[in-house]
Amino acid sequence: MLKNWDAFLLKESGLSGPRGNIELAQAVADEGDAALYTRYLAYDAARAPTNSPYEFLAFCGVVGLGRLVAEGHTRYLATLRACASDSRWRIREGVAMALQRVGDRDLDLLLREMKRWSAGNMLEQRAAAAALCEPRLLRERKQVEQVFGILDRITASIARIKNRKSAEFIALRKGLGYCWSVAVAALPAVGKPKMEKWLTSKDRDIVWIMRENLKKNRLARADASWVTEWRRRFQV
Repeated sequence: MLKNWDAFLLKESGLSGPRGNIELAQAVADEGDAALYTRYLAYDAARAPTNSPYEFLAFCGVVGLGRLVAEGHTRYLATLRACASDSRWRIREGVAMALQRVGDRDLDLLLREMKRWSAGNMLEQRAAAAALCEPRLLRERKQVEQVFGILDRITASIARIKNRKSAEFIALRKGLGYCWSVAVAALPAVGKPKMEKWLTSKDRDIVWIMRENLKKNRLARADASWVTEWRRRFQV
C-alpha cells in the first residue's frame, strides 16, 4: 500500500498529456476508501482545471465512489449525480465509469437510478445514456428493453430543447450519437424498430444522432443489410 498516494498519482496521471491514466484510476478505485475519494473530490474545476494533474485526483475520486455504491453505500449516488454536471469532460467520463461499476454488481439498481437521471438536466441525461450503453452490461433482454425505454425518453426530450448551441446540448447529442448503436447491437430485434422511429423524425438533431449511430461498425455486425439500406437512404 502506498504511503503517499497523491505524489505518485500526480506523477503517473498522464496529464497534461492527451490521455489520463485510466488503468491507474481503476486501481485507486479498487484500493482506496471513502475518506480518500472525498478528499480528491474537493479538487473542483477552480483548484484542478481541465487537463491538469490535479484533475486526475478528482477523476480517481469519482470512479472510486462507483465502487462504494456497488458495495451498498448508495448515498454516494447523489454525489455522482452532481459530478455528472461538472464542467470538466474527464470528470463526466469518470461518472459514467463509476456507474458502470454499479451496473457490474447490480444492473437493476443502476437502471432504477438512471431512469431518474433521464428526467434531469442534459448532462445527467448524457451520463445515464453513457453509463448504460456499455456492451458488458447489456446481456439480459428485460434489462436491455429498459435501457431502450430510457434512451427513448432522453431522445424525445431533444425536441423540447431550445438552445442547441450550448456545451451541455452538444455533449448530450454527441453521447447519443453512439449510445443507440450499443443498445441496438445488444438486442437488434427490439432496437431496430425503435431506431427507425427516430430515423424518420422531423427534428434535425435527432436525425443527426441516428445517422451517427448508423456509422458504427457494431451495428453493421449486428445486421449489415439493415444498416446498408438506411445508410443508402441518408447517403451516410
